[in-house]
Amino acid sequence: MNNSSCLQPSPATTVALPILYSCLFPAGIFGNILSAWIFLRKVPTRRTQYIYLANLVAANLLVCSTMPFLAAYFAEGHRWPYESAACRIAQHLGTLVVHVSMYVTITILCSIALSQYATLKKNCGPQHSQALPGTFHGRLLHEFRQPKFAKYLCAVIWLIVLCITVTAITYNAQERVSGEFPTCYNIKVEAGERPAMIAAYLATVGFFLAFMTVLWSYYSLTRHLSRIQRNTCIGEKHLIYRTVKRNILVIQMILTVCFLPYHIFRPIFYVLLTDNNCPRLNYLVEIKNVLTCLAATKSSLDPVITLLLDKTFKRSLYGLFIKSTPEHQKQNDDIFTEMGRSMERF
Repeated sequence: MNNSSCLQPSPATTVALPILYSCLFPAGIFGNILSAWIFLRKVPTRRTQYIYLANLVAANLLVCSTMPFLAAYFAEGHRWPYESAACRIAQHLGTLVVHVSMYVTITILCSIALSQYATLKKNCGPQHSQALPGTFHGRLLHEFRQPKFAKYLCAVIWLIVLCITVTAITYNAQERVSGEFPTCYNIKVEAGERPAMIAAYLATVGFFLAFMTVLWSYYSLTRHLSRIQRNTCIGEKHLIYRTVKRNILVIQMILTVCFLPYHIFRPIFYVLLTDNNCPRLNYLVEIKNVLTCLAATKSSLDPVITLLLDKTFKRSLYGLFIKSTPEHQKQNDDIFTEMGRSMERF
């Protein structure tokens, strides 16, 4: 883009987005810190499921911590000089961290779905218990249930994110500042350079692979449970089956509602970006920013979703607001002992 004044924010950007991020920030920080405290103090973190959830909370906190910077950027970025410290901070601690944390979240959600699917397949019957690890596909699914594998997987995910972050920051820091962009809110910041576009396309491919993996898990699980219900009486395990199916469905809904619109629009954004039509350019950038905010909303709503779906989390949260007595303590110990046993199966 040769016209540096082409990109002009509307009230949707300078008013609505700062208000949204300002409201999401306290809710997300409070809820995720509370979730982190419960996971660290109240639940057996060596269980596979909670290893994934603890890393998910860390990614949520990282996203929420950038929301004040994003709110300031959208409110005042069109007034900040491009070379200012505020602009650099907004670029590096705002948009960049939100995007890399987004893909940590997506990858971990996919891992949780595979872990739940593999666990249920293993516990559906003795024939599945023996057959699951027999093939490469089965062995891979089996690994997603192992705490050691979960720790290594999450560490690799964070390492990759850290490398991408450091590379992007280094690239931006070494790049010569062009006088073509006098203000921080410009197409160079909003769209990025060519490496950023390539990374965006690769990330979009990665998202759709994760999306289809979770969709496959839900579809396969639904077929498998239907076959079991036709051939045998599920009995006491029915509640566990229904819970796992619901959890995978919730993951699929999160990916669909929060992340799918952004990833459908992202390639369209870069394809239409070559047009020098200024009104269209403004619409494209503002739609992108709204969809990014939608994706970030997931980080603030995660504690509410966990509260609604996880009975152990709900009991732990309730326990924070009642006086601890020996009877209550024994009840809580029984709860977590039982939860630990169930997580051995899960």
